[in-house]
Amino acid sequence: MAPIPTPPAEPDDSPEAYIGLEEAAAERLARERGWSTVRSLPPGAIITMEYRVGRLNFEVKAGVVARAWKG
Repeated sequence: MAPIPTPPAEPDDSPEAYIGLEEAAAERLARERGWSTVRSLPPGAIITMEYRVGRLNFEVKAGVVARAWKG
């Protein structure tokens, strides 16, 4: 029987640290800190709600991160 795969570890990083940063700078920093997927969204965007390990989401208003969350 094949071993059960271990999900990749998430970076030890706080999403709140990205709030107030310019979108491109926030995305670059998130990738440098180890996030495998970074998703920037406009306010009110319709998105899927499944939790994905290693994904960081940004809600971007006027080019600046207004909200950030994992998954």
